[in-house]
Amino acid sequence: MAGFKGNNGGMQNLMRQAQKMQEEMEQTAALLDDWEVVGTAANEAVVVYMNAKKIINGIELDESIVDPEDVELLEDLIMAAINDGYAKADKVYEEKMGKFGNMGGLGGML
Repeated sequence: MAGFKGNNGGMQNLMRQAQKMQEEMEQTAALLDDWEVVGTAANEAVVVYMNAKKIINGIELDESIVDPEDVELLEDLIMAAINDGYAKADKVYEEKMGKFGNMGGLGGML
């Protein structure tokens, strides 16, 4: 490759930018661990607490919806609250991590 002088400075700059973006992505991912998301159902008779990575931290039930003869309804309401929380967590995740595009899938490559 006669005449090729390369651009080592440009490559170093690119690597610095990639490393900076990786650090920002890691900081944002840590933020998502602490971000509280609340899913609800039945006018907040069922409340599910989770973080933006969909890790459930707690569930609260209003005793008025606990009917031992209708466990299926309670199960449905809990699932509805979880799904509500998941939808909210997805929105937060996309809002915070979307700017990184597919970098999240690169794992430890950078």
